[in-house]
Amino acid sequence: MTEPSSPVRLVDPQSPAAAKVGERIAALRRSARLSRPTLADCADLDVRHLQRIERGHGNPTLLSLMQIAVALEVPLSHLVEDLVPEDMPGTRRPYGHTTRDMQTRRRYYAGNGALDY
Repeated sequence: MTEPSSPVRLVDPQSPAAAKVGERIAALRRSARLSRPTLADCADLDVRHLQRIERGHGNPTLLSLMQIAVALEVPLSHLVEDLVPEDMPGTRRPYGHTTRDMQTRRRYYAGNGALDY
């Protein structure tokens, strides 16, 4: 018999993007002089869930981030600004993100006469 394999994770629970967002939330919470239980109550979240988000564990939902942003009285974009694709290793890159993709796209369109480069 073979050993059961571990489940494949689609999102690394310790991704740099989640860590950055968590650090921002913790810094904003501290600057607002709020405790975790108070922020969790204002955001209608469980304290343990807020702790996991602040530590950068897991993958917070858009709804959770929106609730936290409203509770902290900041725009949602403030929590995720300056994130770049490199903060999400192992995930799909947007088309044209790498130099090779840009060159491929230029060759494709130039070959079809769609672009003059």
